[in-house]
Amino acid sequence: MKRKVTTLILFLFIFSPMLFGGCADMTPAQKGALAGAGVGGVAGGIIGGSTKSTLIGVGVGALGGALLNDELQKDKK
Repeated sequence: MKRKVTTLILFLFIFSPMLFGGCADMTPAQKGALAGAGVGGVAGGIIGGSTKSTLIGVGVGALGGALLNDELQKDKK
């Protein structure tokens, strides 16, 4: 378990700048979907502890993040 956590932390520190460097021209809904997918994937992995639960978390998080950010943008207009 400790090895998985260490690997995840190293992955986030090494690859996060590369992943988010190309996000400058994304729409707010796309940014929300990306953030939601990340949070949902981590939460699904921690709660369920399996690949299936992680993938479900990614899907639900991406959908929720996109919808939430879309609604927030409508309120600003």
